[in-house]
Amino acid sequence: LIPSLVSVLWMTAFGGTAISLVNEGVTGIAEAGLPTQLFEMLAVLPMAQVTSFVGIVLVIVFFVTSSDSGSLVIDTITAGGKVNAPTPQRVFWAIIEGLVAAILLVGGGDAVLGALQSGAITTALPFMLVLLLCCVSLYKGLAHELRALRMRAPVTDSAS
Repeated sequence: LIPSLVSVLWMTAFGGTAISLVNEGVTGIAEAGLPTQLFEMLAVLPMAQVTSFVGIVLVIVFFVTSSDSGSLVIDTITAGGKVNAPTPQRVFWAIIEGLVAAILLVGGGDAVLGALQSGAITTALPFMLVLLLCCVSLYKGLAHELRALRMRAPVTDSAS
C-alpha cells in the first residue's frame, strides 16, 4: 500500500501543480518534451536547484530499483526457481541487462526506445487478460470457500 500511496500523492501534488501552472499561463511546461517536463515545472517553483537534484536522485533510484528487480527475476528463472541463486549469476544478469540497454540507447536512441515501449505494451495486453482471468478465478474460489464454511457452521439456537 505504501508505494501506491506515495505514487498517488506524488502524481496529485506534482500533476496538480503542473496543471495549475499551465492554466496560469506558464508555457514552458506544456512545450517541453516528456523527459524534461518535471524539470521545467520545478524551475518555476522556489528552490529549483534543490528540487531538481532531488528529482534526479528519485529517477535514478527508480531505474536502479527496476533494473535490480528485473535482474532478480531473470536470475530466479535461469536458476530453475531457486531464490538463493549464486551471486555471480545475478551479477552476470545485471551486467548483461545494463549492456543491452546501453547498446539499444546508443545504437538507436529515441526510435529504439519508442519501439521498446510499444513492444512492452503489446506484450502486456495478453498478460493483462491472464491476470483478469486469475481475478475471476480467485473470486469464484473465495465464494466457493465461503459457501462451504457457511454450510459447516453450527446452527445456534437464538432462544437460548
